[in-house]
Amino acid sequence: MRELRIHGRGGQGSVTAAELIAVAAFKSGVQTQAFPAFGVERRGAPVQAFVRFSDEKIRLRSQIYHPNYVIVQDSSLIADIDVFAGLEAGGIALINTEKEVQRAVPEGVKVILVDATKIALEELGLPIVNTTLLGAFAAVSGEITLEALSEALSERFADSLAEKNIKAATIAYNMLKGEV
Repeated sequence: MRELRIHGRGGQGSVTAAELIAVAAFKSGVQTQAFPAFGVERRGAPVQAFVRFSDEKIRLRSQIYHPNYVIVQDSSLIADIDVFAGLEAGGIALINTEKEVQRAVPEGVKVILVDATKIALEELGLPIVNTTLLGAFAAVSGEITLEALSEALSERFADSLAEKNIKAATIAYNMLKGEV
């Protein structure tokens, strides 16, 4: 089983991102599970969402404490939260930023930076980075294909919005393909 933890802020679409990744992976024949972890926090408060991938039925129902992958939608969270907690050697941290990470990274963890905000602003007209980061995740993890992600985005969003999100995801995918 492989596991992903997504860090974001309320209203950034972390839960939607987890659901879309799970749908895309399921379309590829993998068993998946997506779920959030938050309480009654207000918009902008830190939230987490989780995804599990497995070739067999998933029976585990706990939060994810030792992920293989971490996605950080808002790099300002790194100063307040240990987003790398539980991430071990061989793990991948995908971070939405154009700046170098100013926090100690566990040994053997590959940190991949992508300016998803810039891509989202150019393609969507808004700083909503979740679907852009999904394209980047597809490129660096191999857990989902760009085709399956595009199909999941087409099912989730209306015509023109789906097209914009697919384009943003594709740009990020093409930028990072072959990074790992």
